[in-house]
Amino acid sequence: MSKIIDVLTFSTPIPVDGRHRAEELRRQQATQAKGEQVYLNTLSVSFVNYYLCCMGFETDLNKSDSWNVIQQTLMDVADLSLKNLGLLECRPVLEDAQFVYVPPEVQSNRIGYVAVQIGKSFREATLLGFVKQVQTDLLPINQLQPLENLLEYLEELFQVDNSLNFNQKLVKLKQWVDNIFENGWQDVETLLGTQSINQSGSLRSFNDTFISRGKLINLGKILSDAYGGLRQRAVVLVVTLPQDNEQEMDVIVEVHPTNGQHYLPPNLHLMILDFEGASVMEAQTRSSNKNIQLEFSCEMGERFSVKLALGDISITENFVIC
Repeated sequence: MSKIIDVLTFSTPIPVDGRHRAEELRRQQATQAKGEQVYLNTLSVSFVNYYLCCMGFETDLNKSDSWNVIQQTLMDVADLSLKNLGLLECRPVLEDAQFVYVPPEVQSNRIGYVAVQIGKSFREATLLGFVKQVQTDLLPINQLQPLENLLEYLEELFQVDNSLNFNQKLVKLKQWVDNIFENGWQDVETLLGTQSINQSGSLRSFNDTFISRGKLINLGKILSDAYGGLRQRAVVLVVTLPQDNEQEMDVIVEVHPTNGQHYLPPNLHLMILDFEGASVMEAQTRSSNKNIQLEFSCEMGERFSVKLALGDISITENFVIC
């Protein structure tokens, strides 16, 4: 992350590729009015993207609704996705405007709002300032915070995110190939017993080309008898991966009952989350599941999480392929 410097305003030509994208999206709209809206939105997003990249922030245009033809057609949206931080709304204004129009549909799920003044030639722009939140469709320009406050604010969000990520223990799966395992991850046989392993056709720990490790996951206490006694409810999370070091790695995630139990609890959810915490795969137990599993592929350096949820209790384990 680059060092923050004081910047009162930022004026420069809009990147050529951004102008081309704006024109491309405008031509795909059904009406002239919608086309002009999409054109200005796209110019604004492109300009803010260029500025923040210059300041050292990582963005992802492809995850922004404003870069999607369908979403631009359905909504009045000018969002820019900042990696690990969220969506920044980049609202366009024309010269001499006194207000920034913020549609109701984008007045939530945003980390902030930036006003972008588009020049009369539509070839240059100026960042006027920002606010963290909006509660009105028409935001007075004189209520905008200075631009340097935006950089300080994003830097604070970045530091918080880094702190959270630092404190979140990541299981480094590639190290398993070198027999380096984090605390709590044990031999599957220790957790499930030899008989359970042999009876499970999905487990691959007995195959020399795969590595499997399991972890005991506690899911809270349940009533165990008529006298009000409580006992701990637990399952075994098993992760299996190949021993080879290919660029792309197949991962198998399974959940099994603990040794001595025959079935998993009903309505147990197994979810795979991407690095932003969004669920990309899910499986759920019924009344008599002996195990559930999900299989997927990851690239080197990719992060994902495995979440187990039962009622109001959830446990998340974080992984990285490195």
